[in-house]
Amino acid sequence: MQRTRLIQAFRNFLPAESVLAATEDLRPYECDALSAYRQLPMIVVLPQTEAEIAEILRICHAEQVPVVARGAGTGLSGGAQPHAEGVLVSLAKLNRILEIDPLACSARVQPGVRNLAISEAAEVYGLYYAPDPSSQIACTIGGNVAENSGGVHCLKYGLTVHNILKLRVLTIEGACLEIGGDALDSPGYDLLALLTGSEGMLGIVTEITVKLLPKPETAKLVMAMFDDIKKAGEAVANVIRAGIIPAGMEMMDKITIHAVEDFIHAGYDKDAAAILLCESDGLEEEVADEIRQIQAILTASGAVRVDTSRNEHERQRFWAGRKAAFPAAGRISPDYYCMDGTIPRKHLAQVLQQIEQLSVEYGLRCMNVFHAGDGNLHPLILYDANQPGELQKAEDFGARILEICIAAGGTLTGEHGVGIEKLNQMCLQFSDAERELFHALKSAFDPSMLLNPGKAVPTLHRCAEFGAMHVHRGTEKFPEIPRF
Repeated sequence: MQRTRLIQAFRNFLPAESVLAATEDLRPYECDALSAYRQLPMIVVLPQTEAEIAEILRICHAEQVPVVARGAGTGLSGGAQPHAEGVLVSLAKLNRILEIDPLACSARVQPGVRNLAISEAAEVYGLYYAPDPSSQIACTIGGNVAENSGGVHCLKYGLTVHNILKLRVLTIEGACLEIGGDALDSPGYDLLALLTGSEGMLGIVTEITVKLLPKPETAKLVMAMFDDIKKAGEAVANVIRAGIIPAGMEMMDKITIHAVEDFIHAGYDKDAAAILLCESDGLEEEVADEIRQIQAILTASGAVRVDTSRNEHERQRFWAGRKAAFPAAGRISPDYYCMDGTIPRKHLAQVLQQIEQLSVEYGLRCMNVFHAGDGNLHPLILYDANQPGELQKAEDFGARILEICIAAGGTLTGEHGVGIEKLNQMCLQFSDAERELFHALKSAFDPSMLLNPGKAVPTLHRCAEFGAMHVHRGTEKFPEIPRF
């Protein structure tokens, strides 16, 4: 009965085609890019204005109905998975760039604007938006805010949180908040950082003011091949130790190199055990000097071959291989499970060796591709969901990788978020007291716990069950993690 009443309430102010309730219409929204987990929502609505979203929220709050906001659905942690008894609010139709201010180097955009579209629109002013996730051609800026996305250039230019100035946010009651400001700083608590990466649990973002940067005068990319992945890992630390902060520094292992080269033909050496991509951008003289230093460091670190892009076309070709790693995985395996953990750079080689050992233990191939500069790993575990037990093996393998990251002094997510994927590992990363504080923050914004419930922060009961499961297996409260 509530479902019928909600549909009618929404159709009082939304076009009929913007209120979806038939099963075949709901099916495209049943998951995000973590497609192993699917759930049909009760209703999907597609508002076009902030006022419509506010009215949707007021109705859902009055009816005590859960609400899940969704962007382009490119998230990899199940953060946009619908609630079976809830309303999914698609922000796809809020896709306008409202203003570009070339003097203030900023842009006001709606949450459904694609990441890449911001740079395309700003290019006429010689500006661009720095965060560039691999999915930037499709992912939306609202989703980037929800997950605090990064990209291959986050080492130098930061994550989403470092590149936004202001948010307009609707609370579950439909009230509008302005967080941040047009200036570089604003008074009071840093609620902008709190909202960024909050995975849609505190409010629905309806407008974002982003920072724009001048396009660098030039950029060059060094591609170094190594015969040992440990040497490549140590080379990353050596570059940073020399005081150089590259615009981007990415690494791929042998299985990834083969998959990518067969797909994109980027010019990668398939005999290499690892490839390191290291970019410098800025003024011509600055880049030329930094590239010379990088070449020398990589050679001294054991690179068997060092190539440098000779022109912009070649630079883009080298990067194309890295950005195509995920689709390349889809060509060599029926399914893949993408992890997202972050570790201190000094432990890079050791963690990669442990992942290789786990690959043998679980009998599953693993492609390692990651933001080497800031230690953000993206292991792609290859499996076949049609083979009984392989999904469970992939999940167990992934959980072990996250536990290794925590043991190394890192975190269980760098940019993909927690969603539903990493709830158990949150029990390892944070104490009961810390998780209680997270729930208190959630309650301050959403006392009814209606916004994206069941995501990101596990309940104390869930963590107790997780611990009990390991006690039942004859282990300690939580799986023992060898500390580095």
